Amino acid sequence: MGLFTSINIAASGMTAERLRTDVISDNIANASTTRTQEGGAFRRSRVVLAQKEGGIDWRNPFLPAQLDRGPGSGVRVMSVEKDTADLRMVYDPTHPDAIQSGPKAGYVEYPNVNIVTEMVDLISASRSYEANSSVIQGSKEMFMRALEIGR
Repeated sequence: MGLFTSINIAASGMTAERLRTDVISDNIANASTTRTQEGGAFRRSRVVLAQKEGGIDWRNPFLPAQLDRGPGSGVRVMSVEKDTADLRMVYDPTHPDAIQSGPKAGYVEYPNVNIVTEMVDLISASRSYEANSSVIQGSKEMFMRALEIGR
């Protein structure tokens, strides 16, 4: 393991959590958008994360080799996907985007954004960002103490 491996891993987590925060903010901002450029109501987005494939050659001596996947090397964003859950239907025949004919006449399709869910996700992303920041701060303190020992 290199000297800055822990900082690089935490930095990748901070980058991913920042993107999650941006996507959640976009969802909240468009919670009432009934018309988009693509047509139809806004659909909630979500970030899909995955472990980075690492080049760290370290094995846990306490686990059998077939169970040990190594310490990891950070996180990466796989994609930002649209949520395919059903849209909210609200009866409002006076709305300009109300469905004009058929069995859903008078209903308006609103985004599938739940503010409570978004706020919970936002708190989770914020706490994860803070945890990664603490890892970087702790690593910096360890490096400084190691330099002091060497004097």
